[in-house]
Amino acid sequence: MPYNPLHSLVLVKRLALTSLTLSACHAVIAQPLDGLSEKDFLSDMPVVLSVSRLPQRLDETPGAVTILDRDMIRRSGARDVADLLRLVPGFQTSASFEGVAPLASYHGGFDAYSNRIQLLIDGRSAYSPYFIGTVAPGLQTVALQDIERIEVLRGSNSAAYGARAVLGVINIVTRHTGDTLGAQASVTGGENRIRDAQARLGWGEEGATYRLTMDRRASAGLVGEYGLNQLDHVSFRSDLSPDASTQVQLRAGGMRVTSGRGIEGAIGNPLRDSSFGSTYLQLDWSRSLGEDEDLAFTASRTQEYYKDSFVYTLQKLPLKNAALIFAPNDTYTVGIGGHASNDTVSLQHTFRSSPALRIVWGGELRRERVVSPPLYDTAAAFVTDFTRVFANAEWRMHPALVLNAGAMSEKSSDSGDSLAPRVMLNWHAAEGQTLRAGVTRGERPPSTFEKYANVQYVLKSSRVTNFSYPYTIARPSPAIQPETVTSRELGYLGDFPKLKLGLDVRVFHERLSGFITQLNDAQGAKVYLNDESFTIKGLEYQLKWRPWLDADLSFNQAFIDIGSTRKGTGDSAPSHAMTLVFSQKLPYDLDFTLIHQKSSQATFQAGNEVNTGGIKRTDVRVGMPLRWGTNRGELALVVQNLGAPYQDFRQQFTFERQAFVTLSFEN
Repeated sequence: MPYNPLHSLVLVKRLALTSLTLSACHAVIAQPLDGLSEKDFLSDMPVVLSVSRLPQRLDETPGAVTILDRDMIRRSGARDVADLLRLVPGFQTSASFEGVAPLASYHGGFDAYSNRIQLLIDGRSAYSPYFIGTVAPGLQTVALQDIERIEVLRGSNSAAYGARAVLGVINIVTRHTGDTLGAQASVTGGENRIRDAQARLGWGEEGATYRLTMDRRASAGLVGEYGLNQLDHVSFRSDLSPDASTQVQLRAGGMRVTSGRGIEGAIGNPLRDSSFGSTYLQLDWSRSLGEDEDLAFTASRTQEYYKDSFVYTLQKLPLKNAALIFAPNDTYTVGIGGHASNDTVSLQHTFRSSPALRIVWGGELRRERVVSPPLYDTAAAFVTDFTRVFANAEWRMHPALVLNAGAMSEKSSDSGDSLAPRVMLNWHAAEGQTLRAGVTRGERPPSTFEKYANVQYVLKSSRVTNFSYPYTIARPSPAIQPETVTSRELGYLGDFPKLKLGLDVRVFHERLSGFITQLNDAQGAKVYLNDESFTIKGLEYQLKWRPWLDADLSFNQAFIDIGSTRKGTGDSAPSHAMTLVFSQKLPYDLDFTLIHQKSSQATFQAGNEVNTGGIKRTDVRVGMPLRWGTNRGELALVVQNLGAPYQDFRQQFTFERQAFVTLSFEN
């Protein structure tokens, strides 16, 4: 019988209700944890690295976590990390390069630059200071083949990572160089001018291993977008062990994105080419001071630049009698490029003070620097210094009760002091059944652009003597204050080994106060204001099931209600979204994956443009393993969006069906 995804959807919903009922019927008497092992949750209870800065089992973290492992990344058929994140409940993604690069947001896009989630790559914060804190470029700086897994905390985590983590954290963990020795390469080609290539070389010996990776991704992008989008990336990593207690990692890399931007005939956003580049250097040092104590030091530097310019035809200005004042050949070249950097050093101490108590504490210094004469009407640099002190304690109050309590004290040279506390209690109500409840608070100060943007031009006429026209696009907003998020959540993590089923449920209530939004003043210039306060509340869950041999099924749903009445804010996330992933091993070692995604309508990331149709997308992937001698590889066919085209980012842009083939090998 052919596979029918509708039958699986009905079955998944029944299983979800069944598992909730089973969990409610379990005895509430606390049980010891000695019976649990790493194989208890779908044959593997993952250890999460990033939530509290302490390595913790998934059922003891202070928050809901989705893990995308290396096998899932391969089977998804995704070409970048942004596309992978649509598999995480509550996330929205866009494939458009109009906002510099494909991006992802959690619980509301709100604007073209998602800037309320933190992105970590091997512990290095990778959001963009130049683009208002967006994570879009950072999501493109890692080759998928180098990723071990991605940990996504769904919920505020400013208590561990500061200002940008008010709605969530994406932590990308790359593979150890000792696991990637030898050569590996892949090529991809297909419809929509998809032309990808990737190569990796690993070498070394015990105690000193190295990796060099080069990656190129190119395509025509969304239908309606201008130009060819191309991303070039190179990265290096070394892992050194001077002695049995010391580990040293050195990472370096660079990326360049060239893409078309603009809309034909649009004033202020014409068709043109742009480029964005970034480089980074990171040093990590850690030393074990004993069986339950270690010290870690990190230093990193990231630089980025942006090049973009276009020509205004002055007769098209929104100015009365513009055609009479300016001659047809009167034009003005607008440049909106610039550069930015951030430098970070941090020190972290982890220890166990007693059998029941583990503590991590430390500090971080971070400096962000932004320079852009076109955006700020000055060549001076805007510098913001952050001083952070953090601590988290994991207290096993009882064999069945784990309390996580922590906070980050943060001082910004531009916005002053803030405190982000968190308290979360995990109760192992029975074997394989964990309930979680807690509250956390975070604060996001305005970015450099939100506070100091000063975009204005003086346009001169060749037709009218001594006539000039000051044209202001954006004005500074020095009075805006940080916005805060207070998040309350209830969670449930259930494991049913006999059913080969696991369930993770999160009920959330997030209060966003002093929300920073962009509006137009009386003269039509853009300004930023602390415009309103509202709640984001709802429920999301993810279910994993192994229905039969060599089959895996995961299903997630998110129900989100944003309590804002402002257009573009209240509907910035779909009220309902679901994703189904089904994988099956086939004869001759073939593997098949189907991904079906559906969501209700929501405002595009560009803002104030309503997607009336929502998203309906179905992808399929078939992979065939290859072997010759000691070498192995894979030939895979991916077809994305088997159904009708759907709108993405702007009403003019659509994601249509595209098929491509990937050939990979390694020795």
